[in-house]
Amino acid sequence: MTPEKKEIKIELSSEVAQGKYANLAVIAHSASEFFIDMICLAPNTPQAKVQSRIIMTPENAKQLMFALQDNVAKYESKFGVITPKGTPGTNGMPPMEWPGSDNNTKNN
Repeated sequence: MTPEKKEIKIELSSEVAQGKYANLAVIAHSASEFFIDMICLAPNTPQAKVQSRIIMTPENAKQLMFALQDNVAKYESKFGVITPKGTPGTNGMPPMEWPGSDNNTKNN
């Protein structure tokens, strides 16, 4: 017996469809959740604003990681390899820490 595929209807409001620009992600985690803060960091400014915070289970975070890897590979096969800018070994991003958390993920 073949499992039946179920269709999921996803609603996208016009406000959400416009999106929010982010050029930095700060990621932290606990034993049961991942926190992803999407931030817009403007040049020469001392502070930045979190545009959106996504909270997900470790399993969903891993599925997101695989989906991003797949999509980056597809992008690179069509448009060429993405070369991070900045200091070698840091993927172009400075190390980031989430204040007050011992479970920080750094970008290097």
